[in-house]
Amino acid sequence: MKLNFSILFAFAFLLVLSITIVSCQNEQSVEFNRYYSLGSVVYQTHCQNCHGKNGEGLQGLIPPLTDSVYLKNNENQLACSIKYGLKGQLSIAGRSFEGEMPANDLAPVDLAQVLTYVTNSFGNKAGIVDLTQVQADLTRCK
Repeated sequence: MKLNFSILFAFAFLLVLSITIVSCQNEQSVEFNRYYSLGSVVYQTHCQNCHGKNGEGLQGLIPPLTDSVYLKNNENQLACSIKYGLKGQLSIAGRSFEGEMPANDLAPVDLAQVLTYVTNSFGNKAGIVDLTQVQADLTRCK
C-alpha cells in the first residue's frame, strides 16, 4: 500500500508543479510560443522545400536562413520579400545568390508566424514578429 501512495503522491506533486510552471508564463511568452509553433507549420508548408529543413538553403542557388545579421539588418523588409518575392542578387553570409524567390501570398498573420519561426530558429534569436509589425512593414514595401 505504501508504494501506491508514494506513486500517487509523486504524480500529484508533478501535476501541481507542471500547472504552476505553465501558469507562471507571462502573456508575451505564451504569444511567442503560439506564433513560433504555428510559424513552424507555415515554414514546413511554404518554405522548407527550398530553404531546407534546417534553413541551410541550397548551395549557391537558394540562400540560407541562418544569417542572423542579414535577418536583423533587413527585418523591416522580410514580410515584403516573402509576400512579393525577391529578384536579383543577394549577399548573405558572405556568399552571393542570384535568382528569384516567387511571391507567396500569405496572410499577414501567417507572415508574422513564419517570421517569428525563422528569426528564432537556425541559430537566430530575434523574439516575436507580431501581426502589427508585419502590417506596418507591408505598407512600406518597395
